[in-house]
Amino acid sequence: MKILVINCSPVQNGATAEIVKWVGQYVRDGNEVRTLCIDDYDVRFCKGCRKCHETAACFQKDDVDRIMEQLKWADQIVSVSPSYWADIPGQFKAFIDRCTPWCNTHDPHATIPTGKKGYAIALRTGPGMAECEKVIGSIEHFYGHLEIKASGHLGLCSVASREDVAERTDEIKAFCDTITNS
Repeated sequence: MKILVINCSPVQNGATAEIVKWVGQYVRDGNEVRTLCIDDYDVRFCKGCRKCHETAACFQKDDVDRIMEQLKWADQIVSVSPSYWADIPGQFKAFIDRCTPWCNTHDPHATIPTGKKGYAIALRTGPGMAECEKVIGSIEHFYGHLEIKASGHLGLCSVASREDVAERTDEIKAFCDTITNS
C-alpha cells in the first residue's frame, strides 16, 4: 500500500511534524510511505476567476501540480493539521482552494485515481474537542470533493509542543493500526 502523510502546518518542526513522524513510522511496515510538508511548496492563492471550471486546470504556475502528483500516487492519505483559530492553517486552506480544478462540483474537472481512502488527524493546544472536529470536518469536506473516501479521524487536545506528542503515541499508534488494517 502507498501512504502519503501530509503535514498541513507551516511549522516544519513542531507538534504536527512530530505526529507526522510517528504516523510515518507506525504505518511503514509493509507499506511505501511518503511525507510532505505543505510549507515546502509554493502555493499561490486562488484568484476566484473560475477559468478552471472551463479548462479543468489552473493558469497559475506553482507547486500545486507537484502536490497533486503525490495525492495521485497514494492509496491512502493522512492529513495531519493543527487548529489555527478553530480551523486548518491558511497555507493548507490555500492549497485546498487551488484544488478546484480537481473538484467534482463542476465539469469538466481533472481527476485523481479512484478508490483512495483519506484519514485526518487534528490537534490543538486547548482541552475542547470542538476545534478538532472543525478541522477534521474541513479535511473530510476536501476529501469528498476529490472523491477520496473519508475513512477515519483522530482528535488530539492539549498538544502544545513536540514533547506533548510523546504522551499521546499510544493513541496515534492505535489510530495508525486502523489505517494499516483497512
